[in-house]
Amino acid sequence: MAARKVLLENVRVKVSEVTYDPGVPRKPHIRPTDQVIVFLDECAYERTDPKTGEKTVRKRKSGEVIWHDRSELAPQLVNVGQKPYRSLLIELKEGKY
Repeated sequence: MAARKVLLENVRVKVSEVTYDPGVPRKPHIRPTDQVIVFLDECAYERTDPKTGEKTVRKRKSGEVIWHDRSELAPQLVNVGQKPYRSLLIELKEGKY
């Protein structure tokens, strides 16, 4: 499991630093919120497609940003690098402010 450290949380957003250790799988799950992910470190991870089981390796650069929709099925990921990598997980909360 990836280590999470909450850096900021309020009624609109939750920002966490997530550290992925080499070889440790992140389990599949349903994303509870819309999410922005910012990669803090260059990395490579193996992604297992939750529907087909197909495995692919994705490489990300430091500073790269990706988006995920709420209710999307998040696949299993495994850091295939030699050292941990970090990302910022920015979870957008719904509701009236």
